[in-house]
Amino acid sequence: MTQNQSTQPQSQKGKIASIELLRVLSMLVIIAMHCQMMLTYWQFDEVPWVGYIFNQITRFAVPCFFLISGFLIQPKLVQAPIETFKSYSKPLFKVWLVWSVISLAMPFNLGVVAEHGYLAERQGYWGYLMQTPVNTLFEGGLVHLWFIPALIIAVGIMAVLLNSKKASWIFPLGLGLYVYGVLAGSYVNLTEIWSPIFTRNGPFFSLLMVAIGFMVREKNIQFKSGIAMAIAFLGLLMHFCEALWLTHFDVAFNIHDFLFGTAIWGTGTFLWFLSKPNLGNQAWVFNIAKSVLGIYVSHLLFVIIMNNVAGINGLHGASKDLTVIIGTLILALLFVKGIEKTPLAKILLR
Repeated sequence: MTQNQSTQPQSQKGKIASIELLRVLSMLVIIAMHCQMMLTYWQFDEVPWVGYIFNQITRFAVPCFFLISGFLIQPKLVQAPIETFKSYSKPLFKVWLVWSVISLAMPFNLGVVAEHGYLAERQGYWGYLMQTPVNTLFEGGLVHLWFIPALIIAVGIMAVLLNSKKASWIFPLGLGLYVYGVLAGSYVNLTEIWSPIFTRNGPFFSLLMVAIGFMVREKNIQFKSGIAMAIAFLGLLMHFCEALWLTHFDVAFNIHDFLFGTAIWGTGTFLWFLSKPNLGNQAWVFNIAKSVLGIYVSHLLFVIIMNNVAGINGLHGASKDLTVIIGTLILALLFVKGIEKTPLAKILLR
């Protein structure tokens, strides 16, 4: 590890190409995960292990999003904590609110709409959300939107601590919340620790990851690519060993948003990309990277649409998976790029 004061190589308006590439790759991985691929075939003892492994191999992506957020916001957050938090959170909150409303209004099952009507289909979903109202408050109108409140809360906590001259509290608090989140989340069958919400939501997952990204930028921490890769592999190995071990306690292999090893895995991945700043220094990378938030908030609705299309056309197995993921990627990208050229961008996008 080195800590030096040299300026890291950057390109295109001060952005680091490899970090922009990581944003794009993380978004692709998250879309693939939400498409729930390979769950109906390639099974062993009637368990879709290939699909389960694929699901978990994607779990570095969300930590990387948090890490990137902390890395990018660090200079402004240090200079003006509260003002930066306000200017950062307001557009994010607006996007979260708008897409929550869209998600609450859009029907998910066209078959139910055709047979029983729009309100019948929607009331079933609204009732489902109201079964856990506090948790729904930390998520929004659709499950994937949890990321935005979690990010806002993490940045808000850091802003308050920085403004109060308690910066040294950030990492210990983030680590404590993360450990609690794992013990009350994936390890709950062993620990029986209570949590008021799913611990993926709120600050339990987000604060530590945002704080690490913040610290990497603040201290100009850099690792050689080989060491960063070793850290990432160690975290990946820990994550998968934990997931496999927990199956002995009636915890499904594929349900884990984060485990103890996930933070190490995500951090190592982020540091590896940071060690190769010119990787992905292509115009298309920067072009797609600037649309990542719009793609994120909209993509799950397109997954739902494509699942309906696949169902109507009687697709199953690999043909369904390919249809859903390819259709989602194309529709989400075209939608966001189209919206960016209209006045609606001020409403639907950051």
